[in-house]
Amino acid sequence: MDNTESLATPVQKRLEGKVALVTGGSSGIGECTARLYVQHGAKVVIADIQDELGHAVIESLGKSNALYIHCDVTNEEHIIQAVDTAVLTYGKLDIMFNNAGVSGPNKPRILDNLKSDFEHVLAVNVTGVFLGMKHAARVMVPARSGCILSTSSLCSNLGGAASHAYTASKHAMLGLTKNLAVELGQFGIRVNCVSPYGVATPLAKSPVGVEKDEDFEFIMNALGNLKGVTLRTDDVANAALFLACDEAKYISGQNLFIDGGFGIVNSAFKIFQYPEDPA
Repeated sequence: MDNTESLATPVQKRLEGKVALVTGGSSGIGECTARLYVQHGAKVVIADIQDELGHAVIESLGKSNALYIHCDVTNEEHIIQAVDTAVLTYGKLDIMFNNAGVSGPNKPRILDNLKSDFEHVLAVNVTGVFLGMKHAARVMVPARSGCILSTSSLCSNLGGAASHAYTASKHAMLGLTKNLAVELGQFGIRVNCVSPYGVATPLAKSPVGVEKDEDFEFIMNALGNLKGVTLRTDDVANAALFLACDEAKYISGQNLFIDGGFGIVNSAFKIFQYPEDPA
């Protein structure tokens, strides 16, 4: 008799009964996180401007588990509608994942940067996150519970890894996270960031100038600190799952780096370099 099935440990649904809103959930990190949240028992609202992709994700997740709403995060009315739709449809909002973002043109020289491009990146990455936080708080404060997450970046902690606009926006997002964690702690609401190293998503690949995931991952692995493993969207989604679930119930105001130690390395020093064959 094959006892494999009877001995298998059932999957623990870590978000059973929770309701989540994921901006930028039609692709990349947002899509992967939305799928993981549903797998762990949550009802999910995906808010994005990529309508065709968003509806396709909902079809694959099942309309009983998730719904899609068109949402430009720089438009406050769109954010209000997305939050209100989550509450009207599912009765509450437990998790707000501010994941939508843009990178902007990859121009390293400040003299080559346009004011309009800089303002667009900050509008999406900072103002969009601010609006998501504001309207999540609007419904979470009366409930005296909730979790607000944002996708930041390794660039929230160092310079020289991306454009001026992107780096400035991710530093600002971290400041918002810390301030809001202090304000909303009195209501039992936790506020955190996840900050990944380079992940092969449409947003990340475009500034690097590559189309294939494997080409982007080759570059990131060559530059990265932790060897023998490749960072992928599911690694970031797992971090977002952990911070959203009850296992992280006393974690707030934190910026969780998913960077294989890259952010603590000073590339000017080579004191730990081994020869080709360390044996």
